[in-house]
Amino acid sequence: MTPPPTPIALPTAPLTVAAVQAGPDPGDVAGNAATAGRLVRRAADRGARVAVLPELFLPAYHPPVLAADPAGTDVAADPAADVDDPRLDPLRAAARDGGTVVVVGAAVRHPDGRRTISSLVVDRTGAVRVGYDKQQLWGDERELFVPGGRGATLLVDGWRFGLGICYDGCFPEHGRAAAADGAHGYLCPSGYLTGSEHRRDLYYAARALDNTMYVVFANSVGGEPPWRFNGGAAVYDPEGRPLARGADTGEDVLVATLDPAALAATRAAHSMLVDRLPHQGAARAVLTA
Repeated sequence: MTPPPTPIALPTAPLTVAAVQAGPDPGDVAGNAATAGRLVRRAADRGARVAVLPELFLPAYHPPVLAADPAGTDVAADPAADVDDPRLDPLRAAARDGGTVVVVGAAVRHPDGRRTISSLVVDRTGAVRVGYDKQQLWGDERELFVPGGRGATLLVDGWRFGLGICYDGCFPEHGRAAAADGAHGYLCPSGYLTGSEHRRDLYYAARALDNTMYVVFANSVGGEPPWRFNGGAAVYDPEGRPLARGADTGEDVLVATLDPAALAATRAAHSMLVDRLPHQGAARAVLTA
């Protein structure tokens, strides 16, 4: 995609965000929602206005349990994409009490029967809706879920955030589509397994620098092999440098403040979004040596 013909205005005020790493219990949506609520309150106490929790955090990223108990692990969305599930009440209350917008991973059953890996957005009133369905499914996820059909942008206090989930962030085109829609940041609930530390640390820093935008990367941690996750939650600045970074083990809430002045300065110094050619690389010469 090419940049918008009229540039989107930059935010006018800083925004404090939190990237969470934690270990949910497989299949326990109610218990994991309570854990999420506790972590959101911790983020709010440190000033976070947006908190991002890992991919499939509510049911936990555990394919055997997700396959065995879809009724117990899914949340249902209505035709307007709203979610009304009493198991999420502790998370709703935390968002409402802390004035924090929450992005959290869930398995969602849609009215047409589709099952998706999704990001739920809990707003400051405690209302829950499906914000985004993962487009790039990884490996055996394709046996349990269907891919989403479109991207999504979340607006918070003048900031525009593209939404991605884990494997989406491995594709430069996904982050670039968010930037082309005017995103100032990219929110990525994820589930990276132990052994993938190099790729975990490279992809999301690269998406930040590729698009001169902030990236908030949340990840699960712990669990039993082969479903053991490696933490490393982070907030990256628009040059791909970590503003906050978690260890490979242990629960944590990583808090950082996104600065519109730093965003503007980075985009002035590194103007890839403006300089990109409309059809870059489409016409190619073939050389024989």
